[in-house]
Amino acid sequence: MNNKVQLITYPDSLGNNLKDLYFVLNKYLKGKIGGVHILPIYPSSSDRGFAPLTHLKVDSAFGTWRDVKRIASEYDLMLDFVMNHVSAKSEYFLNFLKYGYRSKYSDLFVTSDKVFGDKVLPEDLLKIYLPRNTDPFMLIELPKGLKKNIWVTFSSDQIDLDWNSEVTKKLMKSFLLNLMENGVKYLRLDAAGFTLKKAGTSCFFSDGDVYKNIFWVKDIVGKDIFLLPEVHSKYTVQTEIASKCDLAYDFQLTILILYGIYFGEVKKLKNWLKIRPNNLITVLDTHDGIGIVDIVDLLNEKEIKLVKDKLYDYGGNDTLRASGTNSNNVDIYQINCTYFSALNSDENAYILSRVVQFFVPGIPQVYYVGLFTGKNDCALLKKTGIGRDINRHYYSLDEIEKKMKKNVVKRLMNLMEFRNNYPAFNGKFELNKSNDFSLDLSWKNGEYETKLKANFKEKFFLIEYVDLEDGQAVWKKLVGV
Repeated sequence: MNNKVQLITYPDSLGNNLKDLYFVLNKYLKGKIGGVHILPIYPSSSDRGFAPLTHLKVDSAFGTWRDVKRIASEYDLMLDFVMNHVSAKSEYFLNFLKYGYRSKYSDLFVTSDKVFGDKVLPEDLLKIYLPRNTDPFMLIELPKGLKKNIWVTFSSDQIDLDWNSEVTKKLMKSFLLNLMENGVKYLRLDAAGFTLKKAGTSCFFSDGDVYKNIFWVKDIVGKDIFLLPEVHSKYTVQTEIASKCDLAYDFQLTILILYGIYFGEVKKLKNWLKIRPNNLITVLDTHDGIGIVDIVDLLNEKEIKLVKDKLYDYGGNDTLRASGTNSNNVDIYQINCTYFSALNSDENAYILSRVVQFFVPGIPQVYYVGLFTGKNDCALLKKTGIGRDINRHYYSLDEIEKKMKKNVVKRLMNLMEFRNNYPAFNGKFELNKSNDFSLDLSWKNGEYETKLKANFKEKFFLIEYVDLEDGQAVWKKLVGV
C-alpha cells in the first residue's frame, strides 16, 4: 500500500471533467498526493453519482475509460463500487418493470416478501435502520396489475440489490472485472453495511453474514486491490471492519479533532489513539456531512451536543438549513458544513487539524473542498436544495489557480509534501505523554525520526525531524509550516 496522502474529488469538481482533473493533478499536486479517490464516474440519475445506471460505462460528460486509465497510470486510483443499489432508471430495473417475473433481472431486486413473507410486522419495520427519513419500501406495479413493495434504503431512485441472488452476483462480477481492467487499486464499498436484509434485525451490519458479501468481492478482485467498506457507525464497528478487511474509515477523528480545537482539551482524542487500529483511512472531510453517529461512545451526549452547537454556530443558518430533516436527500445523522467553515475559517486551527491527521497512523485523505479551504457554498445549496451541496463546490480552472496562491493552501501543500516524502512515516508510531491540552506524537524509521508537539489551546504546533547531512543526523524544526 502506498503510504501517501490521497485526494478525494468528483470527476467534475476540479475543472469540468476527467481531462481537467488530470491537468490539475499534474500541474498543482505532483508530489503532494500519491493517490486520488474519484467519486462516482458512472452514468447516474441522482445523488451526485450514487444512483448508478451501471458500472460498465463512464458518464460521457466526464470522459472515457481511457481518461480513467491515464490517471491510474500515475496515481493510486480509488473508485466507488456501489454495492447496495442501482438506479431506478437503469436498464435492469426498467426491464423488470416492463416484463415482471419474465425479466432476466427479476431476481436482482429485494421485494419485501423475500425477507418478511406475506406481511411486514410493525415491530420488524421499526427495527430497520434508515440513514434518511424515508420509507424503506416503494410500491411498484408490474405487468398484469401485480403490485410489489420493493426495498429502497436511500431513495425511490435507488433500488436495493438482492445479494442472495446469483443474478446479482453475476452482474456485480462483471462490474468488478471491468473496474480491474481499468486500473483501480482501491475500491470504496459504498453502502456495504446495508446489503444484508434479514427479518428481526436492523438490516444494517446486524449480522456477521454481511461480511460474506465483502469477502465475495475480495475473492473476485484478489490481493492486489484493497477494499474500503464505507460504513458510518460507532467506533466498535470500524475496529471490527479493520480486523476483517483491508481498510476501514476513521470517521471518528473528525469530531475528536474538532472537539479539541473548540475546547482546547484532547483527552478523548488521545483515548481513541490508544485503542484504534492502524489500517485506517483518515479523513477530516468528505463528500458526506460531518457524521455524528460515528462519535457515539467516544464522546458522551453532553459533549456531542457541545460540538453540534459549535458546528451550527460557526456554520451559520446555512449549515442549519442544510442538515437534518431541513434539506432534501440528506442523511439525518450528519451535519452538512465544510471543514473550514466548521473551524470558523481559522487558518491556524485548520492547519493544526491537518498536521494531526497526517501524523496519526493510516492513509490520510483530503477532500477537494478542504484542499482549497472552501467555505460553505450557500449559493449552490440555495440552487439545488440538497444539503450536502453546501460542501460540493465546483471549482473552475481559473479559481484553482487563484486558490493555490493562498498562504494557508501553500502551508497545507508543504505539510502534504513532508508527509509523503519523509521516511519516518513508514516506521513506528508512538503516542507520548503530554498534558490534557497537548499532543506529542512521534515516528521513527531507522535513523529518521520526526516529532509533533501540538498545543490545542494556543492552536500552535512544532514539527521536529532528523535530516541526514553528510551522513550525520541533524535535528531541524518546522513551525507552523
